[in-house]
Amino acid sequence: MTDVLVPTAFIADPSSFGGAPAGDCRRGVPFIKDGQLLGLAPPTGGDVCMVIPTLTEAHCHLDKCHTIQRIGQVGGDLAHAITQQRADKNNWDEDDLRARAMQGLREAHSNGCRAIRSHVDWGDTAAPPLSWSVLLECAEDYPDLQLAALCGIGQWADPEFAGKVSDLLALTGGVAGAFVLGHDTTQAGLDNIFAAATRHGLMLDFHVDEGLGDFNGLEAVADTALATGFKGPILCGHAVSLMDRTPDDFTRIADKCARAGITICALPITNLYLQGRTDGTPDRRGITRLHELRDAGVKVVVASDNVADAFCPLGAHDPRAALALACVTAHLDPPLGDWLTAITTDAATALGREPIKVEGAHLSDLLTCDAAHTATLISGRTTLHPTTETLT
Repeated sequence: MTDVLVPTAFIADPSSFGGAPAGDCRRGVPFIKDGQLLGLAPPTGGDVCMVIPTLTEAHCHLDKCHTIQRIGQVGGDLAHAITQQRADKNNWDEDDLRARAMQGLREAHSNGCRAIRSHVDWGDTAAPPLSWSVLLECAEDYPDLQLAALCGIGQWADPEFAGKVSDLLALTGGVAGAFVLGHDTTQAGLDNIFAAATRHGLMLDFHVDEGLGDFNGLEAVADTALATGFKGPILCGHAVSLMDRTPDDFTRIADKCARAGITICALPITNLYLQGRTDGTPDRRGITRLHELRDAGVKVVVASDNVADAFCPLGAHDPRAALALACVTAHLDPPLGDWLTAITTDAATALGREPIKVEGAHLSDLLTCDAAHTATLISGRTTLHPTTETLT
């Protein structure tokens, strides 16, 4: 049988798992019983493939994706992208939404994703948008799809709005989400959304500080989480403005995030496209402080964000591609297997799911690819396959 490589990041006890050390992996012949990968026998030295858990897409926008062909020429900062995408909503009928969302889901699935969280623009009223009901229907074919209501934090400041939306989220299994960027009523909105999440047992997901500059929504979220003692999963995407915080400010904010159990989601593809724009080539990096956050004990994950829309004309529903770009942009150096958790186990935990380790996992929860090094895996040069089709 072909040898397999298992990144040690996915093995709780590498020594008892068997096999032999191979860089940031263990190598050996898989021992499979009752459909589970239980360990490794000594390697044969022959052909090899890599085994990893299924990927998690922790942050995307299925309601917006694949609109670039009709939006046309894009380019500009966040505000410009919001304006362009808002104009395209005139085209969002049921058939259009379903076709584009299903295209995105098929892409993510073909790229090895199982769990997926999509944000859904909520609109100006408490009534759910058409896209919410359409994506709920899509979830019937993709049951591991989570939907997060993307509202302005100022909307959550309205008690009536907060009550109606949180009741609906509880009824439909949704995630309470908000966009936090310089709102006057941020604290009132945070108080209400945390109260609603506590009342209904909802997970929380925030777009925070989506830009370089003097923004501090992340610290406000952390302060509220600590003050309320909230125990559910909290995911904060972007956090780009951490690049502009002083060392003392960063240390204070990161410590609060670690104590509050907040996970930070880096979104390099869209943030690099939108942030730090100048008249020529940008000289700033639109990405959060991955190294420093991890060193401070904060979980960090990486996701795709916008795909082929006004916010980014490129991209793909492929967490490996997002992680590869993060490696280049943020200098994530080998052993790269240590960063694979950002698109697998840590990402799953951020979505409130039980993370899958390789040891003892059922083959249906694992993927294989023809990679002899974790850098090859992350590069995307190999195709991911269901393990049930490749290991017996």
